[in-house]
Amino acid sequence: MSNTAAAAVRSVRRIAAWADPVALQRARLTVVPRVGRSRAPRLPFIALITAILLAGVIGLLMFNTSMQQAAFVEARLQTQADNLAARQQALQSDLQQLDDPQVIAAKAQAHGMVIAGSPAVLNVPSGKVEGTPVPATADSTPQLWARNPKPATTAPKAKPMMGPSASAAAKKAAKKAAKKAAKKAANKAALKAAGANAAQH
Repeated sequence: MSNTAAAAVRSVRRIAAWADPVALQRARLTVVPRVGRSRAPRLPFIALITAILLAGVIGLLMFNTSMQQAAFVEARLQTQADNLAARQQALQSDLQQLDDPQVIAAKAQAHGMVIAGSPAVLNVPSGKVEGTPVPATADSTPQLWARNPKPATTAPKAKPMMGPSASAAAKKAAKKAAKKAAKKAANKAALKAAGANAAQH
């Protein structure tokens, strides 16, 4: 022990000599027994960690499910967009065919319309008719369709991927084309018959 501690002990003993010996006995230092450390219960900690892990797994599952649903919706919308694009192309092709002047003239001829003949002109100041008017007849109408058929394509065209709506539109377009071909053949036959009758008369 150091000198300071020894001096303190001696002063305490001197004071205790004058004091009560019972108080001196109480003042002596004794060894205190070691107290065991209290440990926190492990069950709440394990429950917390388990809850965090379960929440993470459930969150990942929900995220994966939502991503798969979004992918399915995207694929469905992409297929619908492709079908609508194919239908738009088919409708544009039909519109171009209907806008053809030769098609319009053939439809007019099928309804009984003919090309006008030589007109006469009325001179208003003099009141005279100039020119000889000629009535419009079916014989004077020239043939609208070429006699030589178009050469058939050797390589078949690849059919685009079409859904139910696009396939229905394609069937309608095929029916329209068949009707047009039948009308075309009927017009040709009528024109040939009219030409033969005119040649006989």
